[in-house]
Amino acid sequence: MRVLSNVVVLSALLFATAAAAGTETATAPATPTVPAAGSAAPAPAPAPEAGSPPADVKPEDMPTAIRMRRLEERTQALKERTWQLKARIQMLKEQMLGGGVGAQAMIVHDNDMGSSFRLVKLVYTLDGTQVLAQSDDAAESLYKIKTFDVLDGPIAPGNHTLSMVATYRGHGYGLFDYLSKFTFTARNTSTFTATEGRIAKVDCRGYEKGGTATPMEKRAALDCKVTEVEPERPAAPVQSTPGATPLPAPAPAPTSTAAPTPAPPAPAGK
Repeated sequence: MRVLSNVVVLSALLFATAAAAGTETATAPATPTVPAAGSAAPAPAPAPEAGSPPADVKPEDMPTAIRMRRLEERTQALKERTWQLKARIQMLKEQMLGGGVGAQAMIVHDNDMGSSFRLVKLVYTLDGTQVLAQSDDAAESLYKIKTFDVLDGPIAPGNHTLSMVATYRGHGYGLFDYLSKFTFTARNTSTFTATEGRIAKVDCRGYEKGGTATPMEKRAALDCKVTEVEPERPAAPVQSTPGATPLPAPAPAPTSTAAPTPAPPAPAGK
């Protein structure tokens, strides 16, 4: 009987010890993993930038200061892009026009059409690039311009092709009022050579060719005349010696006119 009591006491002690050990195991904190010697420690996760909202936040829900900052960044990026485009355009312009030095071109169009034609459209193209385009669908003002300055400035030395198209509308009174329903187109292509240090002067005109027997659709015509002229050079400044004051021109000496000597009186008659 005494031995049984001892067994019961020992069993109770064993159950109590096991319960206490299980409680400590459940409540013990996890031991951090220590990296092995010689191995690199894992990099910590990057902390979000101070003041920047999460990526899933809508723009309208962001603070005003952050939205203004983003707007300034986008504006600055657009400005830089604009400056790059301007530089590119300037470079292309210099390549096309020969860098602003060398040869020059002066292209002029004169409107010499008769009263039966009214200019409604004029287009000039130089080497495939449009340099002049004017239109007047109502035919009320463009025909009144007698001279058009097509191009006046530097151009790349060498051969060039100038194309022009002029569109006219018929004009008449009374029995000839029907002419306003017709349009007439004249085309022409001219080539010229721009020489280094000189000006290529191209004088073009729209005119009415033929006479009364020429059909209306064959009267409108374009023609160009090419000449080369020397550029005007500035006059050289007059050099003067420093400190020297030019002397005034001497005044002319006064001339004295002697009074005529009176003739002697005639002798009295005897």
